[in-house]
Amino acid sequence: MDFTQILNSDLGKQIIDGIGQKTGTSEKETKAVVTEGMPVLFGMLQKNASEKGAAGILDALKQHDGSILENISGFLGGADGADGEKILGHILGAKKNDVEKAISQKSGVDLGSVAKILPLLAPIVMGYLGKSNKSGGGMDLGSILGGLMGGGKSGGGSDILSSVLGGKGGDILDAVTGGGKKGGGLGGMLGGLFGGKK
Repeated sequence: MDFTQILNSDLGKQIIDGIGQKTGTSEKETKAVVTEGMPVLFGMLQKNASEKGAAGILDALKQHDGSILENISGFLGGADGADGEKILGHILGAKKNDVEKAISQKSGVDLGSVAKILPLLAPIVMGYLGKSNKSGGGMDLGSILGGLMGGGKSGGGSDILSSVLGGKGGDILDAVTGGGKKGGGLGGMLGGLFGGKK
């Protein structure tokens, strides 16, 4: 199941309705931000996994095993966004605000609402990845993320992701991947955030 199928499923409706109620955004606004934001987050994780950063992500998934998906409303009811802010910060680094602005411009939703929605979406994305990883049948993390991205054929977020991963957004790529430096980027950051936890 790729992210477009997730969004069109009952789970997707729960996610959109729940986040909308929590943030006070309309269904249309919430869906627009989630549609743009979900592939960006999956895509950034996929980029890291392809650059030998899978260990850091796998360690993070020990904290995000998919159980969050069993009670979306319960999670959102008690969520304050703190965990999601940490996840976003470690995925996007210093360019988090740039990505939020890009999603705001693409979705047509004000920046303040985007900044409220993404921290609630991030733990759900990690939870879905954790669930997919557990049921992956021996598939490597990069392949699982590729499937969630729709094999690169899905819409939604593709322009933003392209900018983040290269082209006009090359500086963002350096911030996320560590500019090719060993130990930099998402793998090192996620490892630093979750690596010490058991």
